Amino acid sequence: MTTTILSSLEPLWQHAAGQSFPKSTLYVVATPIGNLSDITVRALYVLSLCDVIACEDTRHSKPLLQQYGITANLISVHQHNEDEAASSLINRLHAGERVALISDAGTPAVSDPGARVVAAVRAAGFNVVPLAGASAVVTAMSGAGLEGGFLFEGFLPNKSQARASRLEVLAHVDAHLVFYEAPHRLLATIEAMAAVFMDRQLVVVKELSKLHEKFMFINMADVSVWLASEGAPRGEYLLIVSAPPKGASAAGVEPLWQKTVEVLLEELPLKQAVALAVKLTGAQKNAVYAYALNLKNAD
Repeated sequence: MTTTILSSLEPLWQHAAGQSFPKSTLYVVATPIGNLSDITVRALYVLSLCDVIACEDTRHSKPLLQQYGITANLISVHQHNEDEAASSLINRLHAGERVALISDAGTPAVSDPGARVVAAVRAAGFNVVPLAGASAVVTAMSGAGLEGGFLFEGFLPNKSQARASRLEVLAHVDAHLVFYEAPHRLLATIEAMAAVFMDRQLVVVKELSKLHEKFMFINMADVSVWLASEGAPRGEYLLIVSAPPKGASAAGVEPLWQKTVEVLLEELPLKQAVALAVKLTGAQKNAVYAYALNLKNAD
């Protein structure tokens, strides 16, 4: 069986070899999100053809490339050197080279470095060719069984107040919400979500495409119980917050801080009520002040 499968790949490789891959082109190549087998024949062919491969972390990408016998020159392109690296890659394109751009996992420029490189290359007049492949967002949504559209948010802000404010804004979106999260921030992020999305369902996706892949479906009302039983998070996580319940308009959902402002204004002057509401909820001060002022004027 294995011999038959391997022999059947040869026509696919020849098919890729028969396609056009012009020089002076940036190829944006998706790589596996965990399982090394999740890479396309076309991606492998292009990576073997390119003169240089721009990696988010060369130490991370080298084992993948070695696995498939790819020995191209590697350079590092990460969030701290992306503008400088873009200039270097453009010089290589001017010299007629084929350049590949990959990230540590999945599709480059989606919550990973690469967007500024792609924009700079296009602005310089060179062609950009994206190769379809692994994406944690799409893979997770396909396994969650949630109908309807979704909004991919990526990583939330690090600071608690900024995170809470962003979640309040997202509460008005009439779609499923997809987030990436690091293990050390996972519990705090889920607690913040439970405070805003009280009538929703949370899907915690762990180790996607890996040996211990797991989809956990939790009602937001039960999050505290789940957090107490889960233990210290380890591995890679993706979070999906279900869309607002049918019959409820997301645009009509009142953020929690608005109710807080209304209560405080009954007892305190405007400025004190605003300051306390911001401190209690983490909402943006300008939004709170504008809302409080409208309430006062209405009164």
